[in-house]
Amino acid sequence: MKSQDILLLLKLVSLRKQEQRIEGGSESNAWPSGWQDWEVIEEEQSALDDFLLPERRFGVNEYISTLYTARKLEADTGISKSQINLALNRCLDIGLAKKDRKLGVPRANVRALFEFIVFGLKYVFPAKPKEITRGIATAFAAPVLKDKLMSAGEFVPIWPDAKGNTKGQAVEPLYKSVGHAIRRDPEMYSLLALVDAMRLGQPREKALAADLLKQSLGVS
Repeated sequence: MKSQDILLLLKLVSLRKQEQRIEGGSESNAWPSGWQDWEVIEEEQSALDDFLLPERRFGVNEYISTLYTARKLEADTGISKSQINLALNRCLDIGLAKKDRKLGVPRANVRALFEFIVFGLKYVFPAKPKEITRGIATAFAAPVLKDKLMSAGEFVPIWPDAKGNTKGQAVEPLYKSVGHAIRRDPEMYSLLALVDAMRLGQPREKALAADLLKQSLGVS
């Protein structure tokens, strides 16, 4: 397993939620209205607008299928098409993903994914705060956890990013394109911040992050 596999699986989770919003006519609420921890880039804002208000020129199922093409997944995650295909094959082989019987699109096995993130991720993809720099807030400093936990120090964890607005301790992202993926999809920001809380946090932080992650993944 590679770190891009987890990023891709989380994107599959986000896309499943997007499908449900399309069917229900609602929008994402993964971060507070007007909240943003980076300078806006026109191309990225356009991509976010497309995510929140999808254009459906075809039937719903046809539109949903377009979200899962290797080309679209590459655009949304920053993972190359060849690596997306390899990652999907790995996840299907080990049971972390499966094919939807109706649409044929890949789905994350959310229960297995949750168990791996909670019990195994920190050993396979460990993280440790490093130098002080500027970037995008993650873990307990991100909106999904902010104000739910007291910070343990002066500097919060951040993903290094030249366009970021927060000063803190650098944390290596799960995969190099995390900054790209979260700008295009607020749900991905929420999920990846919770994953970082599992990689970095103390027991109380991990317990809260695990509860929120369980809800986000829809694990019963």
